[in-house]
Amino acid sequence: MKGGWLKIYAIGYLLFLYAPIILLPIFAFNDATIIAFPLKGFTTQWFSELATIPALHSAVLNSLLIAVTTAVVSTVLGVCAARAAARYQFPGKKGIMGAIMLPLVLPEIIVAVSLLVVLLQLGLSLGAWTVILGHVLICTPFSIAILNSAFQNLDMSMEEASYDLGETPWSTFRLITLPLVMPGIISSLLIGFTISLDEFIIAFFLTGAEPTLPVYLWSQLRFPQKIPVVMALGTILVLLSIILLTMAEYFRRRGIARAGGKDTGGFL
Repeated sequence: MKGGWLKIYAIGYLLFLYAPIILLPIFAFNDATIIAFPLKGFTTQWFSELATIPALHSAVLNSLLIAVTTAVVSTVLGVCAARAAARYQFPGKKGIMGAIMLPLVLPEIIVAVSLLVVLLQLGLSLGAWTVILGHVLICTPFSIAILNSAFQNLDMSMEEASYDLGETPWSTFRLITLPLVMPGIISSLLIGFTISLDEFIIAFFLTGAEPTLPVYLWSQLRFPQKIPVVMALGTILVLLSIILLTMAEYFRRRGIARAGGKDTGGFL
């Protein structure tokens, strides 16, 4: 009986969580500007209109630039931090790693306001680079969490054998370590890209004259006639996010399997 109630709770929770997402494609193909039932008819008009909005194209390009840069920088930082945490002992290790992972539990609005105050006090102008700075701050802990398991499951005897054969630490990392943790790196890149592309709060506070895609979408919600187009674009973004997260989970599990480690849970 207890298991039955648990299943009912799980199903209800999932419906509550994902029902709004399910409604996105339904209204995106609805031939009406009013978001309500009953549906008027089927149309692809709103998807066609996406190609005729220059401001949207600019926001997409801006978001892609920020997301790619964020994914690369956060993954590089994640590789360095994860390797240090998995391979070395140093004073204050737990405290330092805890401080790095702190953005995972801090509300994003606190991080955004804090960064905004600091940047304004320094007299720096807001723009794409400030959004990248904020996104790197929140994406790096995710990267470390992914790569930490990859480095911990790596057999140290492989690196020691490489040293015995005359390889330098750098060549060992490049030829032995890096290929073994590459699935984790790919997973980290995909997760960082997805988080940055979808993130709104930090981008809202730190963006300048060129908004990111989520900020642009929020600005369009003030116009009722634009909502179906927003629904169409939201449908595309949800589909893209699902694909990227699925790929990230695949490469994460592949990396653990290659290293011979145990899967302790992931994104999916």
